[in-house]
Amino acid sequence: MGIFSRFEHPAPPTVTDYAEGGSPSPPVDEEKAHGELTDHAQASAHHHHVDPEIEARVLRKLDWRVTPLVSALYLVSFLDRSNIGNAKIAGMSEDLVLTGNRYTWLLNIFYITYIVFEFQVIMWKIVPPHIWATIVVASWGLIATLQSATMNWSGEMACRFFLGIAEAGFGPGIPYLLSFFFLRHEVGLRCGIFLSAAPLASTFAGALAYGITSGHSKLANWRLLFLVEGIPTLLLVPVTFYFLPDSPDKARFLTAEEKLVAKARGVRQVGTTERVGGVVWKDIGAALLDAKCWFTALMYFSCNVSFSSLPVFLPTILSEMGFSAIDAQGLTAPPYFVSFLVTIGSTYIADRTQQRGYMLMFLSCVGGIGYILLASCNSVGVRYFGVFLAASGVFPCIANILPWVLNNQGSDTRRGMGIAMLNLIGQCGPLLGTNVFPSTQSPRYVEGMSICAAFIFFNGFLAFCLRTLLKWENKKLDEKYGPQLDRIISKTGDPQGKESAVSEENYGPTFRYIL
Repeated sequence: MGIFSRFEHPAPPTVTDYAEGGSPSPPVDEEKAHGELTDHAQASAHHHHVDPEIEARVLRKLDWRVTPLVSALYLVSFLDRSNIGNAKIAGMSEDLVLTGNRYTWLLNIFYITYIVFEFQVIMWKIVPPHIWATIVVASWGLIATLQSATMNWSGEMACRFFLGIAEAGFGPGIPYLLSFFFLRHEVGLRCGIFLSAAPLASTFAGALAYGITSGHSKLANWRLLFLVEGIPTLLLVPVTFYFLPDSPDKARFLTAEEKLVAKARGVRQVGTTERVGGVVWKDIGAALLDAKCWFTALMYFSCNVSFSSLPVFLPTILSEMGFSAIDAQGLTAPPYFVSFLVTIGSTYIADRTQQRGYMLMFLSCVGGIGYILLASCNSVGVRYFGVFLAASGVFPCIANILPWVLNNQGSDTRRGMGIAMLNLIGQCGPLLGTNVFPSTQSPRYVEGMSICAAFIFFNGFLAFCLRTLLKWENKKLDEKYGPQLDRIISKTGDPQGKESAVSEENYGPTFRYIL
């Protein structure tokens, strides 16, 4: 039988033929916005189909080799950017004389450069991913470690400035990179696993900071914290270079047979096996004019107001609830661990149900209620429960917004531009989020908590509006092309509508938006 099953009658060039390289490129412009796939290319897709057992093996290998690596990198990335909150209460505030708004500026300068250099997300499509990732990981790892040697506020400002530039080249581009490896209904969970590294990093940040700052080393505790948490990033540099594949069909851990399946999956996605090497400029303009990109960007902004402020201010908030500085470090861990589990669970459910909008509305309500408890209650126990709810709403929301962008743009360039817009606008949220907890409002920070609650509820409202828009656009597509299931059956010949068409993730007759 081999990899592919064949019908008895001869067939024109198919998905498999394109993957094997024995036929010309498929007659589909992979990047053409709303370009209709030719009947010839679509009808041929059913003549060969991927062996599901081999495809499952490919997917399993990608899950064990790609997702854990990028998740580990994001974990240390998030640790290196947010451990400043732990360092502040471990003695850095006194040693660097962080009076007035100096600490706030250390947070702001990171996000200013992070925003300005968001354009680097498109580099994942231009430069081989393993090379680009190695450059940015080495850069931020070195800078993060050098924070341990700063002697004054100006030196730390310089470190945070360059740290923002380096990290802007990594995190925003990984969901886009994952879309090269995983299909439309698969990428959400993988994005969730990747982004769950943020609350997991915050869990380790609290536990690790507790262990480091409770000792009595000759080196200042906050310096030791930066050093210990920066070195793992540098150790991951060679791992990134040698083990991060540029695309599924170039992965060294796949056999020749499995690479053919990986290529066929690529053709199924976008009509070609070549995903890296350039952009289509007209699709960039189309993405800029697409209301869906603006909706998700505003949602990301709303979430980031809370997402950015929680890790850097939570140790301070807990210490001002009455806990000692060391206990406050340890108490940050449990809420983040629960958030880590919810992040993975929510993206899994949204992938299975293909209902990401409903999930975002629910999570927004959970996070909003948490911030209301933090703003309105005096009881330490109730407020600590509010921290659990806030963390379990905010982090999973971020993890569900990113795959929603990838799900609802119909070309690689538009997906990349959608992610770039998401981050360019969304990362302005931290500029507000890191300024709504002034020390003058301690210990309850009512205004900051209220602002975070308002924005997370606004995120839920935007999710409702976007889902309504997508449902309306799907109805228009059904009116134009006929119901999606009927279209797939007519193009593939599969009476159950389970066979995949060529370029199914690009705009065309069988493309429908994920609600």
